[in-house]
Amino acid sequence: MVPTAPDRSPSGPDRPVVVLVDAYTSGKYLPPEFAALGADLVHVQSTPEFMPSMPAPDLSPYRAALVHQDVDRTVAQLAACRPVAVLAGQEPGVDLADVLAERLGVPANGTALSAARRDKYVMIETLRAAGLRCADQARSGDVDRLVAWARARGSWPVVVKPLRSAAGDSVFVCRDTAEVRQAAEAVLAGETIYQESNHEALVQSYLHGTEYVVDMVSRDGRRHLCGVWEYQKRLLPSGRNIYDRERLLAHDEGPAPALAAYVSAALDALGVRHGPTHAEVIMTPEGPALVEVGTRIAGNMHPGFHDACAGGNQATLTALAYLDPETFHARHADRSYRRRAHAVCCTTPTTQEGLVEAVDEAAVAAIRALPTVHGLNLKLGPGQYLRPTVDLYTSTLRVFLLSEDPGALARDLERLGELKDQVYRLRDRQESLL
Repeated sequence: MVPTAPDRSPSGPDRPVVVLVDAYTSGKYLPPEFAALGADLVHVQSTPEFMPSMPAPDLSPYRAALVHQDVDRTVAQLAACRPVAVLAGQEPGVDLADVLAERLGVPANGTALSAARRDKYVMIETLRAAGLRCADQARSGDVDRLVAWARARGSWPVVVKPLRSAAGDSVFVCRDTAEVRQAAEAVLAGETIYQESNHEALVQSYLHGTEYVVDMVSRDGRRHLCGVWEYQKRLLPSGRNIYDRERLLAHDEGPAPALAAYVSAALDALGVRHGPTHAEVIMTPEGPALVEVGTRIAGNMHPGFHDACAGGNQATLTALAYLDPETFHARHADRSYRRRAHAVCCTTPTTQEGLVEAVDEAAVAAIRALPTVHGLNLKLGPGQYLRPTVDLYTSTLRVFLLSEDPGALARDLERLGELKDQVYRLRDRQESLL
């Protein structure tokens, strides 16, 4: 175990140690919350090199960091720190975090249902066995079998996607057998955003209805509902259904209570007793049906923004649930957020392509100056290549907006649409027909 930075606070046997596995993207918000409750942090990297599809984690908040090679060795290294918690910082760390937590004897969701929490086919079949509403589906590494399933089902569209990816990676909405074949071939020929080969592809019935996000934090099987967000997506001619924006519902608005109850039942079926979860659910005419759930914090998590619009955030509540479960149970378990302001998280798409030469600071300043903009994350910098948006990772900006006035949000979202493609100055700019 190699220290990555000088200790920034006293450490010793009386300070609890928390292990984060693969703290990419929004996982960066977890270390300060655990540190604020008096914990030291250790980072575990599940792969030999950092994953190029995501910015590398900042290791400066950690007492130490290690690169996982062998479970027995990693367990021995971590046991010397006597950790009180092990959890995934983001999706690629879920499997390893389950193993390490179980082996180290800290609060864990266990490994018996780990596959059901990562493999989308196993996930949905686990819900079906529990009597929960879910999509029809088939999986195979044989394109002809996937096409035959879709043809025999005879109801269109269907969805083709990888078994173990995320962020909308290689998810296709297919309207006929030719499109199923094309999508399945593309999935099987590629890798996930986590550099895993797709040996099989998944084909599912299309769930008609509005899609929602349901974020929770659990401790000992008791949960706090952190937010219910309504998705707005954009279907491209290619069949890709890309993220656009999500709007925070009031805790008792429309389908929110039914969605929360369904997700809690799904988490029970999947063996989730501890930690944060990020679920995507379609409210079909027959009721909620799960798209997928990740046992990690939401990708759009931003502590200050969520505190302002929902009165709390997953990162703070996750740290509390692991380090002070009594307080979590007393103040937060079996309760839900209360919306304090109308809020939208927008992930801006683009049809442009080219090498980023510079960031136009005037355009960034113009976006930040919009009255409802609370925060802005740039997803690219000089020297990086901008590609047309086909999933969450190829969106260009993440912008957080909130206001007591929904009309003000609508006006600023319209202006954001005018400014978004001015942020990056591109060399050899091209326009895609996606």
